[in-house]
Amino acid sequence: MNILAIESSCDETSAAVLVNGHILSNVIATQLIHEQYGGVVPELASRAHQQHILPVVERALADANLLKSELSAIAFTRGPGLLGSLLVGTSFAKAMALGLNIPLIEVNHMQAHVLAHFIETRQPTFPFLCLTVSGGHTQIVRIDAPLDMSVMGQTLDDAVGEAFDKSAKLLGLPYPGGPLIDKYAKDGNPLAYKFPMSEMPNLDFSFSGIKTAIMYFLRDNMRTNPEFINQHLADICASIQHTLVQILLAKLKRAARETGIAEIAVAGGVSANSGLRTALTKLGEEQGWNIYIPKFEYCTDNAAMIAMAAKFKYEQGDFTPQTVSPLPRMSMQVKKP
Repeated sequence: MNILAIESSCDETSAAVLVNGHILSNVIATQLIHEQYGGVVPELASRAHQQHILPVVERALADANLLKSELSAIAFTRGPGLLGSLLVGTSFAKAMALGLNIPLIEVNHMQAHVLAHFIETRQPTFPFLCLTVSGGHTQIVRIDAPLDMSVMGQTLDDAVGEAFDKSAKLLGLPYPGGPLIDKYAKDGNPLAYKFPMSEMPNLDFSFSGIKTAIMYFLRDNMRTNPEFINQHLADICASIQHTLVQILLAKLKRAARETGIAEIAVAGGVSANSGLRTALTKLGEEQGWNIYIPKFEYCTDNAAMIAMAAKFKYEQGDFTPQTVSPLPRMSMQVKKP
């Protein structure tokens, strides 16, 4: 089983090679052009994917010491993501699979984030819960088998990654601001300022309210002290991060209680946040959970997780026809094998 996987859902172009269940290469080209615009510009992202995809794929094959003729299948991210970016990866994968006369495997990006836990030797046992947190998604997912997942709760507006980045923008921090909030929070007091904890029904989330609360908080304090942000940046960042993390963990704790599941994982770009990692580990010790946190390289968008998801689909013979097209709003719900 030699699978080449391609990830192009947003602003990272990535290719990875999986051989008999093991990742042999994982190459990622990050697009720096978006920093000057304060966020991802879809048209620029798709153009950058066109520039990066061939050298990234060639490097992934070279690092794995594998020839194109030795490939068993080509996997790619079908969705969710930016349409133009997905189209680049989908078109490349279709053409390469057609040229080599090998199967094509479509992968759900969010499903792949969950299955990134199976890249490493320490793996959760089924069933387990996964808090999937990124710039575009916030979900609590129940996983009963690799291809049997169901969303128990999700955000109804902004994702938690958006909340981090938008809060950073209000503070005048450059894009991407989420990692900078994490950086400054390490030197601050998480209880210095109190922000509202959103209350949503069941296991759903909402983060638009805290963004508005932060905006008014900064406006009111800047009126009396124009240097307020500069003088209290660490405490502000620590308080914002603490609030967002507590919102996430409160719902996760409820999901674990309702299901009786003690196998708990976290995935997605925001799972690289040190505040979330520390708080989740502490909560896991208190609750008697087994906690699974991926390595940093598998938290953000990468093709290794696409390859791992494709492995399970390959084993089921779940291949994709050449008529496939991208799905920017692809559903997380996954059919049972």
